[in-house]
Amino acid sequence: MGSLPVVLRIIGNSWKPFKETYVCNRYGALRNPAFEPSRAFAAEAHIGNKLEYDLLWKQAQQDPIAFWEDAARNITWFSKWKKTLVWKEPYAQWFVGATTNAAYNCLDRHLKQGLGKKTAILWEGEDGSSTETSYESLFEQVCQLANALEHKMGLKAGDTAAIYMPLIPEAIVAMLACARIGVTHSVIFAGFSGNAIKDRVNDAESKVILTADVGYRRGQEVELLKTVDSVIDQMPSVSHVVVLRRKGTTLLGPKHLDWKDLLKDQSKNHFAQPFDAEHPLFLLYTSGTTGKPKGIVHSTGGYLVGVSATAKWIFDLKPNDRFWCTADIGWITGHSYVVYGLLAHATTIVLYEGAPMHPHPGRFWEIIDKHRVSILYTAPTAIRAFMRAGNEHLQKYQLSSLRLLGSVGEPINPEAWMWYHQEVGKSRCPIVDTWWQTETGCILISPLPGVIATKPGSATKPFLGIVADIVNEQGESCASNEGGYLVIKHPWPSMLRGIFKNPERYQESYWSRFPGMYFTGDGAHRDDKGYFWIKGRVDDVINVSGHRLGTMEVESALVSHPAVAEAAVVGKQDPVKGQALVAFVTPKLEQKIAVKALIQELKDHVVREIGRLPGPMRSS
Repeated sequence: MGSLPVVLRIIGNSWKPFKETYVCNRYGALRNPAFEPSRAFAAEAHIGNKLEYDLLWKQAQQDPIAFWEDAARNITWFSKWKKTLVWKEPYAQWFVGATTNAAYNCLDRHLKQGLGKKTAILWEGEDGSSTETSYESLFEQVCQLANALEHKMGLKAGDTAAIYMPLIPEAIVAMLACARIGVTHSVIFAGFSGNAIKDRVNDAESKVILTADVGYRRGQEVELLKTVDSVIDQMPSVSHVVVLRRKGTTLLGPKHLDWKDLLKDQSKNHFAQPFDAEHPLFLLYTSGTTGKPKGIVHSTGGYLVGVSATAKWIFDLKPNDRFWCTADIGWITGHSYVVYGLLAHATTIVLYEGAPMHPHPGRFWEIIDKHRVSILYTAPTAIRAFMRAGNEHLQKYQLSSLRLLGSVGEPINPEAWMWYHQEVGKSRCPIVDTWWQTETGCILISPLPGVIATKPGSATKPFLGIVADIVNEQGESCASNEGGYLVIKHPWPSMLRGIFKNPERYQESYWSRFPGMYFTGDGAHRDDKGYFWIKGRVDDVINVSGHRLGTMEVESALVSHPAVAEAAVVGKQDPVKGQALVAFVTPKLEQKIAVKALIQELKDHVVREIGRLPGPMRSS
């Protein structure tokens, strides 16, 4: 396996690059290989002319506000903004005075254009069952749930609701129904434990939890309602739990409302209320460098502009595309490029509820052929896992419908990039290697597939209107191939609006390190062609299977065990997951322990406290 073209290491407090190497694997030795867009792809791309792109890029760098103002015209507004940007560091307001509605942009306007019969969601179950939901049907279900939330439960704009559901169409219905009535949603990953739910619900003061009795993964039932019920008495703000019963035998308790019974008498029409562009659309909790997860706040108008523009140009969306982003809606990738960014363009999206290699290692490729997927957006962890499984599982399928591939969640190593390009894309599909964060809302660094030559391991260049830089300890721009810190120097519409109820933490986490710049927490360097190479976290957050985990959150879970005196958690390179968790634990002196038994007990304890982590946890 080859190394990244530049590998960073920490020496003292500064980032320094190793000498440049080259990609060397069974696909051949290449020094910083570059793959130009094919003429056929460029001819059909939204932006396929390099001269046009260069001019647009220059203008967007010189005047980002004008670029984003132009991009905002792709969104339906009920009233126009009076000022495009008001910036008082570290707080931004975009499209000041304008009103819109996220659900209207994802549903109503498409029906008015005659797209009601178009498939919105192609859902695939792990057992091979599948359903299709049209835009008209999705609209009606969203309206019914919105009416129920308003009239049966009394929710109103400014309230918060938690969504703890598997990857099924009803989860998207829940998100859009909340957006329609101005209820800020907080989606909680369906793999999290009761304690993780409790922490997030109590911090957000959610009034309602929308969940299902079970989900399905690796052939097993995941008991979601049981997990919610285990902590329901510790969440005083919750008045109702809306339960989608997928099993006929599930019994409901006093706070439970049956999803289907709730909707059956509700109107299939609902007026989409106009909300201020800065109205909070959702909270999404992410791990940080302290034990408590932080609630990232995203707006409505600016967020929609960012995800809509990036979805269109980075994925070169076409009306007949079938887009499969393999992320769960519990993460920002699912919010932006399963739900809002894609439905805003009336795209057909594919959902898969299940494990990538269950019941067989060719499951992904089977789904692509079955549903004629044209765009696949997945994580390097999954790509490396498929590489390990062997090409024989891939070669059973044609994959002829694919026209574009994407990578998300972590830097992709060059060998995985080459395998993805040659074996999955058959050397004809451009790869968009995307860099962004929960906090950024939308993709900030990525190639545009019709005009930018790609290099394995590089996210290439910032998106139009994104002013990115790499700086040293003093906040000065680094020279080419000099390692440093990735920062953003100008506000962008989909940026986070703060940390819920914690402005001090917002200031400290993102704006104190380099005044006037958003500090991403990632190390990077830029080569002599202006390409960005992201090297990963420089703080106490590690990236496991594309999911950011705060070491403090895991450490806090460990030391809550009665046998533990101290705990330290670090990341270790893992050939498949990217990073794995390594825990160093000091037992209390008075404890008489069997080491192997304690190790397993602590792993189980972390699962109970946080949830099943997306990668292995090793102990020392």
